[in-house]
Amino acid sequence: MDTMNPPTPGASGTPYRVRLPGFVNDGDLGLGDAIKRATATLGVRPCGGCQQRAAKLNRWLVFSGRRAKQ
Repeated sequence: MDTMNPPTPGASGTPYRVRLPGFVNDGDLGLGDAIKRATATLGVRPCGGCQQRAAKLNRWLVFSGRRAKQ
């Protein structure tokens, strides 16, 4: 499996949604943004490749704090 191109979650290309109350307060947080926050806290400076990686991960997995409206 190619780690830079994770499989598309659904037939429509929508990201997987994981509900994590307490971890995400408002809105949605993509996996790429979560990793970007964690590495910035540790002092890692982002590069151009980091931005592309974050965008791909955000399209793959999204954390939400509240139950999605149906």
